Amino acid sequence: MPVTCKTEYNNAKRNLMSSANQSIPVLVAGALGRMGSEVIKAINSSNDYQLVGAIDNQKDKEGQDIGSLLGLGALDVFLSSDFEGSLCAASQNVPKDGSNNGAVLVDFTHPKFAYKHTRTSIAYGVHPVIGTTGITADQLDDLSKFADKASLGSAIIPNFSVGMVLLQQAAAAAARFYEFAELTEMHHNKKADAPSGTCIKTAELIEEQRSTFNRSFVEEEESIKGSRGGSRASGLRLHSVRLPGLVAHQQVMFGSNGETYELSHNTIDRSAYMPGVLLVIKKIRSFNKLVYGLEKIL
Repeated sequence: MPVTCKTEYNNAKRNLMSSANQSIPVLVAGALGRMGSEVIKAINSSNDYQLVGAIDNQKDKEGQDIGSLLGLGALDVFLSSDFEGSLCAASQNVPKDGSNNGAVLVDFTHPKFAYKHTRTSIAYGVHPVIGTTGITADQLDDLSKFADKASLGSAIIPNFSVGMVLLQQAAAAAARFYEFAELTEMHHNKKADAPSGTCIKTAELIEEQRSTFNRSFVEEEESIKGSRGGSRASGLRLHSVRLPGLVAHQQVMFGSNGETYELSHNTIDRSAYMPGVLLVIKKIRSFNKLVYGLEKIL
């Protein structure tokens, strides 16, 4: 039996039906957050995309026009805290004619919701583009199988910066020549998870080139637990810094006799992520599986 959406989503239905053939319908979860609001601004500035849903848990602002809340002027899209209701409207009101024209969910919420939001989006036939980090390896495997079964293009992207992809590729190449390496990521002090998904993804790419790092020459002893960072099974050490004033920064340092080799990437403003976000939104509907990492889209 088809799912019936609440009547309060007639606004989303109108937006979806009017835009499905001209532009890509997009819902944004975490619409009032730092990244979510940037995504809405980027979508609003392009004719290739149509904002059809804005989701956030700030109930005191529910029902208000998201454009007005963000200083963009009225967009005729009203803030909702009902995640599933918004997905339901999107899934039922985009014509399914085999042309990969389904709606896309962009999610920048909280790590504790990342897995549930991704799986729910796939279940409703809405293409998830997940920028929220915190999904575990086991959850990623489950989501990949679930997306395969649904034949639905889905994306989990730890970092939407093209510059970060280039750093990761350079780090992976360098790992073939260096057996000592440590990674440091630095973010604003409102980031909930540590280490960051980007740092973990970078470590995984490095480990594809070499299975063990940082063999020990001495028995280390930490007078303050955690001083040497977190150690992965490969021996790679990951360090996290959280301070106000930071946005997102990552350094990979390799060492060898007589030299060090450093790679770093610094995000100064969140607008740097928007070209990557829009690219994934545009391309993900042509996939029939889950992809992990921006490099799989480029």
